[in-house]
Amino acid sequence: MAATHLPHCSIWYVSAFLFVSAIITSVSTVTHYTVPEEMDEGSIVANLATDLGLDVKSLSERKMRIDIVGNKKYLDVKKDTGELFILERIDRELLCPLKTATSCFLRLDATIENPIRMFNIEVEITDINDNAPHFRRGTMHLDISESTAVGERFSLNNAADPDVGVNSVKNYHLSASEHFSIEIQTGRDGSKFADLILKQSLDREQQAVHHLTLTAVDGGVPTRTGTASIIVRVLDVNDNAPSFDKDSYVFNVMENSPIGSLVVKLNATDLDEGSNSDVVYSYSLYTSERTQEMFNLNPESGEIRVKEMINYEDLKVYEMEVIASDKGPVSLSGQCRLTIHVTDMNDNHPEISIKSFQSPIKENESMDTVVSVVSVSDKDSGDNGVVDLRIPDNMPFKLRESSDNYYELVVSEPLDREKVPEYVITFTVTDRGSPPLSDNETMTLELLDVNDNVPQFPQSFYTIRVMENNAPGALLSSLTAFDPDLHENQYLVYFIIEKEIANTSMSMLFSINPENGNLYALKTFDYEIEKEFLFHIEARDSGSPPLSIAHLSSLFIRHVCFGMMPSCVCACVCVCVCVANLILYL
Repeated sequence: MAATHLPHCSIWYVSAFLFVSAIITSVSTVTHYTVPEEMDEGSIVANLATDLGLDVKSLSERKMRIDIVGNKKYLDVKKDTGELFILERIDRELLCPLKTATSCFLRLDATIENPIRMFNIEVEITDINDNAPHFRRGTMHLDISESTAVGERFSLNNAADPDVGVNSVKNYHLSASEHFSIEIQTGRDGSKFADLILKQSLDREQQAVHHLTLTAVDGGVPTRTGTASIIVRVLDVNDNAPSFDKDSYVFNVMENSPIGSLVVKLNATDLDEGSNSDVVYSYSLYTSERTQEMFNLNPESGEIRVKEMINYEDLKVYEMEVIASDKGPVSLSGQCRLTIHVTDMNDNHPEISIKSFQSPIKENESMDTVVSVVSVSDKDSGDNGVVDLRIPDNMPFKLRESSDNYYELVVSEPLDREKVPEYVITFTVTDRGSPPLSDNETMTLELLDVNDNVPQFPQSFYTIRVMENNAPGALLSSLTAFDPDLHENQYLVYFIIEKEIANTSMSMLFSINPENGNLYALKTFDYEIEKEFLFHIEARDSGSPPLSIAHLSSLFIRHVCFGMMPSCVCACVCVCVCVANLILYL
């Protein structure tokens, strides 16, 4: 079995050796072709039969075939012509996806029989610029702080181009920008990428977002490009202090405004964002406690409202300084000054003050004699504080302004105590507000009597009739005078003015009570001796100097006739300043 087997084995090895040897001896030199990718189907690469030195007519008989190394058949041979042609469009990037390979080859085996021959065919697929560069992401987002130093670089996504060589990405371009530029870098594998370079300081408050366009350019002819958007968001840093529209403000507020009334709403702006732009308001140390007691400042809204009742007369102007601070890690602040003027309301009545007052005064005071000095005032301002002073019109006085808001009450007409013994004078002061407010002050002015009135008898001529044979001491008449003055100026004393009648003194004939004016006969009268007496009675007051009046009295002595009725004669009475006649008939 071994012997039979051994010869059999030897025969198999010999056959195998001869076959392999035949194959080896039939493989010729590698035939190399170069074709560009993406050639149309049916395109002729070369005449393979001619290049291999084969008879075209025998190709079919010898069963020529193309064996592809791989799983896809891109080329084939026409047996009737011996031409190698494109069977299916070749995509170099699909065939050789790795860009590390410098060349892309499609290796084929051409085989013929009778005898068997094998030809190695190598087709190099050259790249054409059939792919544009493209970015994996169409938009790139970068967050860059506005405090970033100039020269800082930021990596950008590079563009991919499946083409190779000059057809791959060769350059990048950045859209025009004042703040950014790019710098092209080359990787170890030869790929190109760009770094974004900050060439000018950023300011978020001027431009918060920068929109850039990055363009990748390949080296093909014609060139192909791909673009990507770069959105740079500038991150805020607290580099801006809050600021008011103006450094100082002036506002008006009405006095007596209700508590809680809005005076002003301040608004400070901060160009930063987030907490760096959140503003809180506060009074500075330069704002007085009194001002802070009168006005409330809301730290969040900036509203200033009335906190206490405002009185113009207490303080007309309030000044304050308000600070606006942000909430940044290192807070920044701005300030402004406010001046609040209190607008006056007519809420204060004018006031009268009697600075001096002379009462009583003599009734014979001369014209323009100052009786009183009065001052007026009003705590309000403007027309609300302008006042007018007046007294009743029907009085012998007038007001004379002596200085600002000071007036003198002076005598303007003669005074007569006997007509008006006292005056109740009401001073009325009225402001010019709307509606006007007023006040008044009343004083009583008494007049002192002066001896300016002469005593007066009711009659200027008295006729007294008396029966003869009268008893001595008989009351003849009562002569009473009147004096409108007061006190000693009206206390009257009566006198008989001395004169002689028939060599007899009047004082021997008559007497008069000096206090009441009662006239008495001191002797018995005889009609046959003296029928009539004519003499003067004087009434004198006790003033200084005393004033007096003398009246002429006539005393008639009536004769006693038995059986006859006494006759009577009426005396004439007329007003006489000086004299009253007194006639005594016997």
